Amino acid sequence: MDGRPVLVCTELEDATADLVIAELNRRRVPVLRFDPGRDFPAPAVLDARIEAGGWTGRLTVGNRTADLSAVRALYHRRPSPYPTGTGEQAARFVAQENRRGLGGVLGALSGCLYLSHPQAIARAEYKPAQLDAATRVGLTVPATLITNDPMEAKAFCAAQPTIYKPLHAGAYEVQGEPAGIWAAPVEAGEIDGGVSHSAHLFQAQVPKVADVRAVVVGERVFSARITAPPGVVDWRAEYQNLTYEPITCPDGMGGALVRFLADFGLNFGAFDFAVTADGAWWFLECNPNGQWAWLEDAAGLPITHAIADLLENGASQHE
Repeated sequence: MDGRPVLVCTELEDATADLVIAELNRRRVPVLRFDPGRDFPAPAVLDARIEAGGWTGRLTVGNRTADLSAVRALYHRRPSPYPTGTGEQAARFVAQENRRGLGGVLGALSGCLYLSHPQAIARAEYKPAQLDAATRVGLTVPATLITNDPMEAKAFCAAQPTIYKPLHAGAYEVQGEPAGIWAAPVEAGEIDGGVSHSAHLFQAQVPKVADVRAVVVGERVFSARITAPPGVVDWRAEYQNLTYEPITCPDGMGGALVRFLADFGLNFGAFDFAVTADGAWWFLECNPNGQWAWLEDAAGLPITHAIADLLENGASQHE
């Protein structure tokens, strides 16, 4: 593969990654797309050697080969997990060796810009760390309680209108069907001993009139106001009934979002805010690897071009 390539790590069907790859192709930037969890150890072949300047060697997938020492950027999108295969003990060993071998090399490439580094993404997925970072960069955060104490939860819910939200948006099924656990109102009378079974996140309900998703790419901020039907707490449960319009961040907000990402070592973040009638933005959370393609189309935000710019420029942009 001639020139300094961009590696795109994602699953087989990823329409969002397709948009970025098409734009990089238009710019004649070489791209090697593969899914580490699906394509390794076959058809992907790794030949990596450490030298004074860092890792050298090749990553070959089918008939395409990337020089590891020349990778300009790695776009960590939605790769599959490393498979466990058959045979429980041996499979666990193989999966861990692949993750720490291939994943370790890909995470330690000299002169490579990461969008974003997998370890940075993993660290930023913890909501308590997000809320702490948000307060330190000056964002407005609703009163929040994380507890497994039913009495503390009951007292918190009795003090103000409250919502419950999961600490991690993992896979969940109801009667064998995939289901989402959305943020939802909860009252003190609903709190029972079940709270003691795990950590729970309770948050003061913001009297919002709209929501905002702000997508930050490097130091560029793209924001859209999201209007849901009256009474909807979590707009993700009402995709078919939403309206969108581009919106500009309040003064100083963009800089705070960039500082938030820098705190985690991220080059991308999808922030969610609740907006009140007085125009105040209340920080809810940041998805360090969140979706954005539908928002680009709905609100006319040039996010694909911004991501392609960052990947094309590579690490030199931040040196």
